[in-house]
Amino acid sequence: MIARPMVLQRFAAALLCAGLLAPPAPAAELKKKSLETFDRYIRLTEARIDAEIQKSDPFLWVDSLPAPKHMRAYEHLRSGDVVIEKLKTLDNGQPIQDDDSLIHHWIGTVFVPGISLAEAIALAQQYDRHAEIYKPDVMESRILSRDGNDFKVFFRFYKHKAIVTTVHNTEHDVRYLPIDAHRLQTRTRTTRIAEVKDHDKPDGPEKPVGNDSGYLWRMNTYWRYLEKDGGTYIQCESVSLTRDIPFLLDLIIRPFVEGVPRESLAFTLSTTRSALIARHSTTAKKSSEQ
Repeated sequence: MIARPMVLQRFAAALLCAGLLAPPAPAAELKKKSLETFDRYIRLTEARIDAEIQKSDPFLWVDSLPAPKHMRAYEHLRSGDVVIEKLKTLDNGQPIQDDDSLIHHWIGTVFVPGISLAEAIALAQQYDRHAEIYKPDVMESRILSRDGNDFKVFFRFYKHKAIVTTVHNTEHDVRYLPIDAHRLQTRTRTTRIAEVKDHDKPDGPEKPVGNDSGYLWRMNTYWRYLEKDGGTYIQCESVSLTRDIPFLLDLIIRPFVEGVPRESLAFTLSTTRSALIARHSTTAKKSSEQ
C-alpha cells in the first residue's frame, strides 16, 4: 500500500511533535546546474533593470502598478508601511528553475520623510555599524575594502524561525551608481556564503561552502533611491538561491526557506526607515541646541 501525501505529512508532523524528527535538515549540495540556472536568472533580471534605468520613468516599481494599486501603494508608503511583492523573471515566457534549488525574488519599497538622498546613502555606507542597526539579523559587519563607489563588505547573518536557526558568514561586492542629483542605484552581489556549523558558536568552524543546510547559497540585492515628495523613497529588489524542499522535510524547512527571504526584506527596509528618522531627529535636535 502506498501512503498518500497527506498521510505522510501528518506522520512527519507527529514525529516532529514527539521530538523524533529533529533539525537541522540533512546537507544539501549546491550543484553546477543550480548555479547556471541562478546565473541565467540574474542575467535576465539585470537586463530588465538596465532597461528600466535607461528609460528613467517609471523609476520605482510602485509607479509601474495599475492605477488603483498604485494609489493604495502610495497610501501605505505615506503611512510608513513597507510595500512588498513577489516577482518572477521569465525566459521567453517560461519559468527559470531546476529540481535541486529554489529562487526567491522579492521587491519592496519604503518612504522616509524629511530625509535627503545624501543622508540615506550615508547610512547605507556605514557598513561597520550595520550590526548595530540591523540586529539581530546582522551579528557582525565590516568594510573589507573600498575603492571610490565600490565596496567589499562582510556580514554575519543570523536567522531564527520556528525550529530552524542559522548563522552565515558572507562577503559581498557593492557598487554605488549615481544617476543624477536625486536618483541613485546600487548593486550588491554575494561572492562567498558559508554556513557556521554551530549557531551557538558563531566564531566557530564553517561547513563546506556549497555543501551545507542549503538555506542560503546566493543573494543579490538591487537598490534604488529617489529623493522627492519631501523625503526619499528606498526600493530593494532581492534575489536569493536556496535548496529545494524535500517532501518529508516540508513541515520543517518550508517556513524557513520560503518565509525568510520576504521577512528579511521587510525587516531591512522598515529598520532602515526607523534608523534614518531617528538619526535625522537627533541631528535636528543637536542643531537646535547650538
